[in-house]
Amino acid sequence: MSAPQPTYLHDYQPPAHRVTHTELTFDLAPGATRVKARLHVERHPERDDAAESPLTLDGEQLSLKAIAIDGQPLDPDEYRVSDTQLIVHRVPERFLLDTEVEIAPEANTALEGLYQSNGMYCTQCEAEGFRRITYYPDRPDVMATFSTTLIGDAQREPVLLSNGNPLERGELPGGRHFVTWEDPHPKPCYLFALVAGDLEKVEDSFTTVSGREVVLQIWVEEENLDNTDHAMASLKRAMAWDEQTYGREYDLDLFMIVAVNDFNMGAMENKGLNIFNSAAVLTHPQTATDAAFQRVEGIVAHEYFHNWSGNRVTCRDWFQLSLKEGFTVFRDQCFSADTNSAPVKRIEDVAFFRTAQFAEDAGPTAHPIRPDHYIEITNFYTLTIYEKGAEVVRMLRNLVGWEAFRQGSDRYFERFDGQAVTIEDFVDCMAEASGLDLGQFMRWYSQAGTPEIDAHGEYDYAKSEYHLTLRQRTPATPGQPDKLPLHIPVRLGLVGTKSGEDLRMTLDGEVIGKDAVVHLREDEQHFVFTDIAEAPVPSLLRGFSAPVKLRFPYSREDLAFLLTHDSDGFNRWDAGQRLALLALDDLIAAHRNGVEKVMDVRVVEAFRGLLHAETDDKAVLAEMLTLPSEAYIAEQQPLVDVDAIHAARTFVKQSLAMALRDDFLRVYHDNASDAPYAPEPEQIAARSLKNVALSYLMSIEDEEGIELAQRQFSAGHNMTDVRCALTLLTHSSRGDLADPALRLFSEKWAHDPLVMDQWFSIQVTRPQSDVLERVTFLMDHPAFSLKNPNRVRALIGAFAGQNRVNFHRIDGAGYRLLADVVIELNRLNPEIAARIITPLTRWQRFDEQRQALMKAELERIRAEELSPNVFEVVEKALAE
Repeated sequence: MSAPQPTYLHDYQPPAHRVTHTELTFDLAPGATRVKARLHVERHPERDDAAESPLTLDGEQLSLKAIAIDGQPLDPDEYRVSDTQLIVHRVPERFLLDTEVEIAPEANTALEGLYQSNGMYCTQCEAEGFRRITYYPDRPDVMATFSTTLIGDAQREPVLLSNGNPLERGELPGGRHFVTWEDPHPKPCYLFALVAGDLEKVEDSFTTVSGREVVLQIWVEEENLDNTDHAMASLKRAMAWDEQTYGREYDLDLFMIVAVNDFNMGAMENKGLNIFNSAAVLTHPQTATDAAFQRVEGIVAHEYFHNWSGNRVTCRDWFQLSLKEGFTVFRDQCFSADTNSAPVKRIEDVAFFRTAQFAEDAGPTAHPIRPDHYIEITNFYTLTIYEKGAEVVRMLRNLVGWEAFRQGSDRYFERFDGQAVTIEDFVDCMAEASGLDLGQFMRWYSQAGTPEIDAHGEYDYAKSEYHLTLRQRTPATPGQPDKLPLHIPVRLGLVGTKSGEDLRMTLDGEVIGKDAVVHLREDEQHFVFTDIAEAPVPSLLRGFSAPVKLRFPYSREDLAFLLTHDSDGFNRWDAGQRLALLALDDLIAAHRNGVEKVMDVRVVEAFRGLLHAETDDKAVLAEMLTLPSEAYIAEQQPLVDVDAIHAARTFVKQSLAMALRDDFLRVYHDNASDAPYAPEPEQIAARSLKNVALSYLMSIEDEEGIELAQRQFSAGHNMTDVRCALTLLTHSSRGDLADPALRLFSEKWAHDPLVMDQWFSIQVTRPQSDVLERVTFLMDHPAFSLKNPNRVRALIGAFAGQNRVNFHRIDGAGYRLLADVVIELNRLNPEIAARIITPLTRWQRFDEQRQALMKAELERIRAEELSPNVFEVVEKALAE
């Protein structure tokens, strides 16, 4: 099998032909769906060679039944069909192309193109799934209006949905019926959607700022009708927020969401018909946690916001993917921050980012926000594209200011409405609106890796000056050994050691206030703050003002001071994390050296202070009391020692629990409530704080803590409390606590696959050494299927990604299990296979024995006949 070849950004050119209007007719049948396509085609005016170029259309796994131009069937020698293309040798300047193909949705386990989920037809066309539906120029810069007619069995598929507005419906012979849909807005084919099945709807409406009434529908299977209220309310909040914040009004008469059980992604922003993974839209207090409610709200908003940042203005090519995803993630983060707790939202986003995206930057698949080449584009739906892309947009917003950012976004939407554009087009609008030169800032899009800032500060008592030196560097990444300096905005304050308050800062003779931004543009810069009346402790990178690693020689006393006095909530949390990390470093070294572990009393006293301090935000306190995860601790180590990290973190948690037991008990009882459940910020904060306290008590298996956990589990007040209690009981060392609770939970929720996903994940993340055998056992459970991405993520993904101490066990059994799953998924669903392999690709971070074991499994995978998805990841992982 020949190696798949990369696509390069520098090779981009417009297509020789473009489609202006697309007419589709689907005659649905599980094993043999017929798709008729009539394409209105013309030569592209920007291609000088268009007249001499053949018509080239993408197509995969299609059986061509008919082809004609302007009504005349083509002879076999007038066209050529390969496994990936349909080429018509000679075509006129403008013409109608008619094709008819046959496809098999029932057999489509890759879940790309048209497939079936529980007997329901649905589509996933982003990035390149439309080519599995019909022959088409499957690229985002071909934008056409669409008319779609769906024909299905009136009993099996009473509901027939597609993009836009319904135009006509009727009955057909043989118990069949049809509906015709029209989408008047030009769109690339990746935004096409189709759903057909036996569904029920929940309907509401939204009145836009201009007075138009938009019908809102959420389509689900009948048993899920009671699980849509939160998604509908979230959609209406998002629509109002986008009008108020960005002036963007919805542009169709109908907006639909459909919940699908089998879906590779979280959701898809198809124009007017958003298809959602059921896990990203269905919620109920008895079945969904607080985190699930917030996740659904964020995803619903994200997909709705795409209507403008992605649909009305889309990407010229897939290298520009962050143009829509980074911008839209930033928008949904701001929406969630405005709707819930802004400090907690920022802490959660950054904690995830620094753990997962930093790891991606440091691994073999590191790439810029705008890659310069790819083999399989679905491999680039990554944290770098989404989360780092959002952080760069956030930096841009902060650099130009909100007013100019809003003006720039208005200019962007108005100038490029209905077009496929580039990242430069977006940034240029911001530069025009602000008057700033953003040329150096553009390097953020082209350079891979996580920038590092080494900072050093010194107070001059004689001159009342504070001298701050900042040095930046970005480590080499695959294909990019040399890096240029970036424009890095560093937000900071100086906290007086006597007053405990932010000091007014003067820089270069200008008073810049108590909280300001300095701009690091060179490899090294020196800043002198004058008129500083007392020695300060610097509070650097406030609010995580840039996606960088910051190194400053804070003492433990400095960090304890900032934890108490910093006015920036994010940096207070970060100071606590840094203080805990220093103690963890000592304990990791002690474990490696076989010496006695001793708890740093300064960490204990810092946590005691947090537990006794008055606070208006319990959610922030819960975050501050949460220790760094094992994954984040690993990212701070030059060589990952999973056993030492696990032992050290367990020791710190147990030491804090023993020293502060009474405080944790008090916090638990102070925040317990029997009030009716509501996923509202105040209740969520109290539950979060209560459950953090319970997790400390259960870490030492305190008898009173065990009783509280059992009572909380049995009460079944809400899924947040039930899941927390079940996790703590299952992760305890006592089988007499774990097994009865797991049995009761599965008996109660065996009918609900989304709840059973939680049951799978809880078991495979337990720290006990027998967990690998449990993973193998659960793979044979009736509720598990390798064909369902949610099940795979809940069981295999949770084990390999979250249970580090057992996945990385020294005999390599965890690696073998993951490799076996990847090989099987490579045949069933290559996209999920390529995503789930990630833990094996980070082999260089581990000791020699584990490196050899991980590489051996990657080599075993490489020996298979691989999809382009898995091939690309494995080749990068094994490249020396």
